[in-house]
Amino acid sequence: MKVTILGNCPPHAYKGLMQGSDREAAIKAVLESVDGKVSGMMFTRGAYDIVINAEVPDQADGMDLALAVRASGWINDLVVLEELDMKAALAAAKKAAGVYKLAG
Repeated sequence: MKVTILGNCPPHAYKGLMQGSDREAAIKAVLESVDGKVSGMMFTRGAYDIVINAEVPDQADGMDLALAVRASGWINDLVVLEELDMKAALAAAKKAAGVYKLAG
């Protein structure tokens, strides 16, 4: 499953970066711990400090990853966006729309 991870770094994280903490290696290691892999990572300016494109085996592993990262305190405002199978989602939406009736 492909995911895009967005996050903001608290002040102590920047202090660690300035002291030489290799966050790219740490992020790759935590993804590999759930059999995932990083396909791209960048520090950014704007709404989020870091953007990571990655793959994880499934939704449960993605949630495990998010919990571990949140618990570490290294990232604030963590957002994990999962890639959707739009054909399957649209098929389900059309099926539901066919039976849903408005109230009243």
